[in-house]
Amino acid sequence: MTQLHKKFTDDQIIELIGKYLRKEVRRKYLQEILGINKTRFFALVKAYRDNPHQFSIQYVRKVRTREIPKEIEDNILKELSIEKKLIEDKNVPIRCYNYSYIKDRLGRDYKQKVSLSTIIDRAKKNDFYLKKPKRAIHDREVLTNYAGELIQHDSSHHLWAPNAGEKWYLITSLDDFSRYILYARLLKKETSWAHILSLESLILKYGLPFSYYVDCHSIFRFVRGRDSLWRKHHKVTDEVDPQWKQVLFDCNVKIIYALSPQAKGKIERPYQWLQDRLVRTCVRANVTDIRQAQKLLSQEIHRYNYQQVHSTTQEVPYFRFQRALKEGKSLLREFKIRHPYQSAKDIFCLRLDRTVDPYRKISINNMVLKVNDVTPGEKVNIRIYPLNSALSELRFWCNGHLVDIQRAKNQDLNLSVW
Repeated sequence: MTQLHKKFTDDQIIELIGKYLRKEVRRKYLQEILGINKTRFFALVKAYRDNPHQFSIQYVRKVRTREIPKEIEDNILKELSIEKKLIEDKNVPIRCYNYSYIKDRLGRDYKQKVSLSTIIDRAKKNDFYLKKPKRAIHDREVLTNYAGELIQHDSSHHLWAPNAGEKWYLITSLDDFSRYILYARLLKKETSWAHILSLESLILKYGLPFSYYVDCHSIFRFVRGRDSLWRKHHKVTDEVDPQWKQVLFDCNVKIIYALSPQAKGKIERPYQWLQDRLVRTCVRANVTDIRQAQKLLSQEIHRYNYQQVHSTTQEVPYFRFQRALKEGKSLLREFKIRHPYQSAKDIFCLRLDRTVDPYRKISINNMVLKVNDVTPGEKVNIRIYPLNSALSELRFWCNGHLVDIQRAKNQDLNLSVW
């Protein structure tokens, strides 16, 4: 439809209508000049006759301010107030508002549907707005071609639940190709055994990946000049294999080390996302116990894996991972116990080497154990599998044979230092 206000002035229209009313010009000629139909023409004539002094064709857009129910308005301001307290608390790793999180929370917990623009509008009007800091440009491309080609693995130490008053460790493993988070667990203490358990959980569920990508933490790699207390070193980097590395050796999985913080960028971004979501959720749920936090973490991981379209791949991680498996674009292999070992306990375990004394005994942390079916002077490889927080199973291997199985208390083995 012709927009008269862009082609004619009010005076020009009034002049033409006047000529029609004085019968100086026929209607059809005026319609052709104005480019309108008969209905629109008579509407203009009527508007002019009804109020000739205030007649105008100028278009004024009416801005409609959408009103939302007071209950929704109050909940938006309530959530924004919580966000502000988190930002102002220097002990909490939150530095900006997350309006998308508030939108999701209103829909999930309050069953209230509201647009993101409405939340941002209320934030600006009520002093709940901060400009986003400029971030360094980084490459977000996927560097692998297959699922299981590279597993990003690391841990992060943060105040995940501020009301708990203590920092916890979050251990996470992520498939680089799909960005699917395969493992995520909160722990009060980071140990080699905790990371070995993550390997066991992931490998038994999904299979053996081609490689793991980690930093140079002492749990993953012995580095000369850092891991020894002595000034004179008899071992150099990678001459001593940490427990975690020995497990992957038995699984025939390659290890790749990130030599700089920048190289770890990909695994850091999921941590940032989890940190942003988990901290906010724990505060609102008043979480003070790590088990409560783990439950909320599992919910956030589920949402990330199964519902959210990843910004890099433009796909939901789970469906990208499953599509890769279906199409044969996967380097994941079936887990098989390496000969001569008999159980997964012989693979996903802690290891010690000892020499049997003349009385067929060995010593672990001043605890003396007698080993059956061995010859004095022989070396035994002890594979320790913690059964629970109090007890471990010790499996003694000598010359490729399982010669004995015993159990011992963890406190006697001093497993807390592992």
